[in-house]
Amino acid sequence: MSFSKLGSNEEFKKVYRNGRSRANRDLVMYVVKGNSGPSRYGFSVSKKVGNSVQRHRVTRLFREAVRRYDARVTEGNRIVIIARPSVAGKSLDEISEGIINLYKAHRILKEQSE
Repeated sequence: MSFSKLGSNEEFKKVYRNGRSRANRDLVMYVVKGNSGPSRYGFSVSKKVGNSVQRHRVTRLFREAVRRYDARVTEGNRIVIIARPSVAGKSLDEISEGIINLYKAHRILKEQSE
């Protein structure tokens, strides 16, 4: 299952204005909780992270980590994930772990009934 992207700058601004933020050493996550529909994601990777190649690599890793775990996230959320400079050399597993921890901090993971 693929995820939806936040489109316009206005959507990012709404998430920054109305969302709650949680952070760890490598990432900051803003979340506006919603009711229905797929969760929509936006990624922000500034020049502080590195050159164009490094920034695009981080963005690709974000997309893959979100794709892996989107099914476990409650529906209808608007989520912006911001990279801190320390994320530059991290692996997919390390980034995924950071994203999962922030999902837990925001309490947007579905209950596991297994």
